Amino acid sequence: MRVIADLHLHSRYSRATSEDMGLPGLARWAKLKGITLLGTGDFTHPGWFKELVAALRPAGEGVYEYEGTHFLFTAEVAAVWSFGGRLRRVHFLLLAPSAEDAARISRELGALGNLAADGRPTLGVSGEKLVEAVRSASPKAVIIPAHAWTPWWSVFGSNSGFDSLEEALGGARPEVFAIETGLSSDPPMNWRLSSLDGVTLVSFSDAHSPTRLGREACVFELPELSYSAVVGALRTRDPKRFLFTVEFFPEEGKYHYDGHRACGVVFSPEETRKHGGKCPVCGKPLTVGVMHRVEELADRPPGAKPEGAIPYRSLVPLQEIIAQVLGQEPETRGVIAQYLRVVQRFGSEFSVLLDVPASEVEREFPRLGKALEKVRRGELRIRPGYDGVYGEIKIDLGKEPKELSLF
Repeated sequence: MRVIADLHLHSRYSRATSEDMGLPGLARWAKLKGITLLGTGDFTHPGWFKELVAALRPAGEGVYEYEGTHFLFTAEVAAVWSFGGRLRRVHFLLLAPSAEDAARISRELGALGNLAADGRPTLGVSGEKLVEAVRSASPKAVIIPAHAWTPWWSVFGSNSGFDSLEEALGGARPEVFAIETGLSSDPPMNWRLSSLDGVTLVSFSDAHSPTRLGREACVFELPELSYSAVVGALRTRDPKRFLFTVEFFPEEGKYHYDGHRACGVVFSPEETRKHGGKCPVCGKPLTVGVMHRVEELADRPPGAKPEGAIPYRSLVPLQEIIAQVLGQEPETRGVIAQYLRVVQRFGSEFSVLLDVPASEVEREFPRLGKALEKVRRGELRIRPGYDGVYGEIKIDLGKEPKELSLF
């Protein structure tokens, strides 16, 4: 069975999240998106965990069900520690084999920080000690450095990260077999580091609102829907089971290029080097983005691809495509109404983006079908994101007047 999994997301118990990030909203939008398996997010928060165990029903080994949507227990935690004379801040994604394991992990981590303060708690612990704590509570749990390249709160981040997983994790490095590439990088960028050849590259949405679910995901072909089957596919990188990742175009991520948001300055790594890392407007240090950081650590040229690399598909979310066709913003009522019409007709967003021929979409929604074909061919103009500002993707729709219709 094909499984589309988005295992990194947040509940309404995390800061800066939508009130719709409860189980009803998650289940509804998972169906619209065509997502088979969601992470619960935030299982370390006592209030959210109480809701989860009250509402979720067992549906297989390590898998739970709510209104037809399947879940694994997942959480994200922030580890903060001093290393090499610098303060390090790294986010980690946790996958738990069961609700009982999630409870044991939370009890262990509760000694390291206040789990009730936020859905994504901050813990005063090193990466090595965090891995040891989680694995001691649940030997089959998985720990994944989250959004590994963003400038803040990531394992390779320019502001508080490390130059290698070995440096970040010490003796616990063998226990960590995957990293999340994040919105601002994609697999080809990571393939430039030979040190990551044995590391599984995963992609998830890190959604804070339901409409953002599935903007990145992992796609599997599994004999059964279970924790062991998912983790086994990730760990072994078997291409017959781990089919591909769904990716943002990394330029659209909000930390792809270097820059200074306050002054509207956006630079490529080469331009940053020419300016000595300083903003030419105010003289303050630029925020060094993901592309720059990859180039600092890369030991291969662009285009390198290691043997056994898992494929990927770069997509533009359906709401963004419809918004451009209609000449509106993605969250407007008109765009969402048209989105729901298209999804109802073809079954789910991922069916439209991955499976349905563009010609078939075009027969019923001509302007959308043409835009979808251009996205699939990569006929896009992208302004890279920088310093917390999302990039902009433009589909060349020609001179056709914008109107409130996809026909």
